[in-house]
Amino acid sequence: MTAQPAHFDGPGGDKPRRVPPMPERTPQALRLAIQEHAPHLLPDFEAHWRRAIGDAFNLTPVPAFMRLWWTQYAIARDPGLEAHLRDLEARAAASKDPAESTRLLAEYSRLRRQAGAVEPGR
Repeated sequence: MTAQPAHFDGPGGDKPRRVPPMPERTPQALRLAIQEHAPHLLPDFEAHWRRAIGDAFNLTPVPAFMRLWWTQYAIARDPGLEAHLRDLEARAAASKDPAESTRLLAEYSRLRRQAGAVEPGR
């Protein structure tokens, strides 16, 4: 794997922190990364795998499963990003201004898409 990327603590943050690189884009590698770096996700990952894929002979659901869990892990491996997303979601839910809620949720969505697009080794 490559060197671990530095991330910063939210907007205006100046304290770098290291996050583990993304694994190879396979279910096995993703599971191992979750087990090592985000073990709180493992029970849901495994339950979803058994429910959606399990002993199926049809592998059609695998790409969707991988997209979902790739994004979940990309967020969970970065506690600052995970906290920022929770904050955006909570602020959007509490806001009385529909325009502000829309703006906050658009930022939330943008960050989730960005996390889901991270390539292996980054």
